[in-house]
Amino acid sequence: MNAEELAASAQRDDQPPAGLSGEAQSLWYAKKGQWEAAHNIAQDIPTPLGSWLHGLLHLIEGDQGNANYWFHRANKPARRPADIDSLWTEIAQQVLNP
Repeated sequence: MNAEELAASAQRDDQPPAGLSGEAQSLWYAKKGQWEAAHNIAQDIPTPLGSWLHGLLHLIEGDQGNANYWFHRANKPARRPADIDSLWTEIAQQVLNP
């Protein structure tokens, strides 16, 4: 599965595809517009990738300060709301094609 297929699944399916990693599930729920489900998964991923994803989710939420904290923890540059779609794709590519 690639980032485009994951996004398409979130648009048409009621549940994420079976066998996805926690990171990919969180991205799926984020794209689906189910922030709470995405956040619940991401906050249990104690890795730099999980922190990067967590930063994206707080950016989506509109909490720039919290997003910046998580980007810093992930050792990634802070991003802005205008970057949400491209950042989602960037993280999805990393998650799905390590």
